[in-house]
Amino acid sequence: MVDMDRIRELVPHYIAMLALVFLTIFLVRVTVGDLGFWIELAIVVVVAAAYQPLVRRLGVAPDAWER
Repeated sequence: MVDMDRIRELVPHYIAMLALVFLTIFLVRVTVGDLGFWIELAIVVVVAAAYQPLVRRLGVAPDAWER
């Protein structure tokens, strides 16, 4: 069965991560210009990988990520 409380806890973080990815790509495109698909994909991977440790360090990580 799906744990709806866990999903409700995680959804805001995934939305924030998606917004951070779009913001980062936007800022890179504005400052540097179009870098191409592979560079932008690397930026997405770095932002997505850095989000969870950053949120944990700030102390706002959901309980599901603490297990």
